[in-house]
Amino acid sequence: MTRTVLFDPLLPVGLLAVIGALAVLVFAIAMWRRQKGLWLRLPGLLLIGLALVNPSIQEESRTPLSDIVIAVVDESASQSVSDRAPQTAAALEALRAEVAAMGNTELRVVTVPDGDGNVGTELMSALSAALSEEPQGRIAGTVLLSDGRLHDLPRAPALTAPLHLLLSGQPTDWDRRLIIRNAPAFAILGEPLTLTLRIEDQGAAPEGQAVAPLVIRIDGGEPLFFEVPTGQDIELPLTLPHGGMNVLQFETPMAPEELTDRNNAAVVQINGIRDRLRVLLVSGEPHAGERTWRNLLKSDSSVDLVHFTILRPPEKQDGVPVDELSLIAFPTRELFLEKIHDFDLIIFDRYRKRGILPNAYIDNIAAYVEGGGAVLVAAGPEYGSADSIYRSSLSSILPGAPTARVIDGGYVPQLSDLGQRHPVTEGLTEFAPPAADGGDGPGWGRWLRLIDVVPTPDSLVLMTDEQERPLLMLERVGQGRVALLASDHAWLWDRGFEGGGPQLELLRRLAHWMMKEPELEEEALWAEAAGQDIRIIRRSMDESAPDVEVTGPDGTSRTITVAPTTAGRFEATIDGTEMGLYRLRSGDLSAVIAMGPAAPVEFENTIASGEALEPLIGSTNGGILPMSEGAPDVRHVREGRPAAGNGWIGITPRGAYQAADVRIFTLIPAWLLLLIGATLILGAWLREGRR
Repeated sequence: MTRTVLFDPLLPVGLLAVIGALAVLVFAIAMWRRQKGLWLRLPGLLLIGLALVNPSIQEESRTPLSDIVIAVVDESASQSVSDRAPQTAAALEALRAEVAAMGNTELRVVTVPDGDGNVGTELMSALSAALSEEPQGRIAGTVLLSDGRLHDLPRAPALTAPLHLLLSGQPTDWDRRLIIRNAPAFAILGEPLTLTLRIEDQGAAPEGQAVAPLVIRIDGGEPLFFEVPTGQDIELPLTLPHGGMNVLQFETPMAPEELTDRNNAAVVQINGIRDRLRVLLVSGEPHAGERTWRNLLKSDSSVDLVHFTILRPPEKQDGVPVDELSLIAFPTRELFLEKIHDFDLIIFDRYRKRGILPNAYIDNIAAYVEGGGAVLVAAGPEYGSADSIYRSSLSSILPGAPTARVIDGGYVPQLSDLGQRHPVTEGLTEFAPPAADGGDGPGWGRWLRLIDVVPTPDSLVLMTDEQERPLLMLERVGQGRVALLASDHAWLWDRGFEGGGPQLELLRRLAHWMMKEPELEEEALWAEAAGQDIRIIRRSMDESAPDVEVTGPDGTSRTITVAPTTAGRFEATIDGTEMGLYRLRSGDLSAVIAMGPAAPVEFENTIASGEALEPLIGSTNGGILPMSEGAPDVRHVREGRPAAGNGWIGITPRGAYQAADVRIFTLIPAWLLLLIGATLILGAWLREGRR
């Protein structure tokens, strides 16, 4: 039960102030004149003033409320290393016991797991949410049980009670971390790039570790071992081995007594692109499709084209003096002997042997393919003649032998069973409307000539005519690749004859297959990130694809069955919420994909430290106490006083209460005060008048 005196003025406060000033003035004049009734006039004025302010008594029945202490427990991934989890659990139990022994104090416990995605530890967000659910007038203190590695410090709430940190970890903790300083998303094939990496030791690292082992894997292949110095940046020169996505994994093995190996690895994904595709186009004679080839290749800004065309064959004898010809001699020796390996692709368009290219040059082209080059032959009628390019050393690399038969007549190119699954031609029918006659074939325009050839045993026949005679053949030769198009009428598609066809897409895929782009390999395995899922793609020329073994970042393996989606393509989707490197293997093929960083933000800095929280804790007079030194005592401290010391932390009692009943009584009736005051003033007047 508490009583409080209240005032409810009968007049406005401003008017009361004026009346009071006048009363003081009158009293001062009376004192100056030494009037006899002064001792009656003063109490009268006071009683009248008291009546005007209308005093009353408020009586409250109060129920005391307990103080609240909030404990925020860090259960993020970095708290799982070493003995931090049991250490934190023991500290929490000791805190519960201390608070329970204080009386009239409650403990609220809030746990903080890893944030969604790779956002790290959100201690301040959890603290703000906990404070918003409690009356601020009852918060006596806040205790964080954490390693101090938080990632949302700017979200710290305004605190009116002491904040303390019970710091997990041991003074002897140390950890090794691998850092990639710069990693481009794209790089040009054949051009060197430089990665900067660093291996640094944090915490109480043992002495005598000036170097550390480094393991590098490219696309999950065989490891490469190095010894590198610690604590300094290392420049690593690198040239990408292939086009498409290159996954580079760097790792340093876990050292004895190191906290964790989750930050000992880094994954870099670099997309290898070609600067420019260098193409040598060799045209045997002018014809309707020659301009189409040239326009097609020149239309792509990423293509550097050198066009070698024979406009004046040796057998042309018209008597024109050589010095009157405007033609320029072509540097054949330089192109076909000295700089042939500068080209990515050589195209022979209706070329025939005429003695312009000596046999030594032809032999060099064959060696160029064996060493990894690419040749595309667009055959015309001369391919079946005695002057055929096949009647040279190129016969050893060409995928089809001519029969000397040239078939003139219209036909619609068809995809063979193999062509429907091969990545070069798979899905080409989507680039054209259905056949006009309602048949199953594509609605492409006709070609009007076919060179009859016999495929070699190792060639892949992807396109045929309507009688299944070979039209497009591919073959691997040594380290290189060769394609043979047994017709010189592909240009009809480009001109839109009878609706045309996908000439541009077909030649683009052909060029990329010859450049060994991974996505156009017949047998391929890769994975793509789809949100938090991983889509596994397996390409195979068989009717079915073998299962895929997936090894997750934690080392566990599982077998995934891929299902057919289109001809030659099989897919499956798995959960990829765990961040790190996933390794895939299917038969002889392997692939890797990184989900998020190889080292999550939780493991970037694993040594426990309260440095980031020091300013916030200091502003509340709180303290940072290591759990390794034992559980601290909890004491009451007055507001504004230091709330932490050696082995103890303090909370500020709030004295909060809940009012159960409130009653208000008038202290003295106003009429009675006015009556007494008037009587005294009248007495003073009479006393003065009698004088």
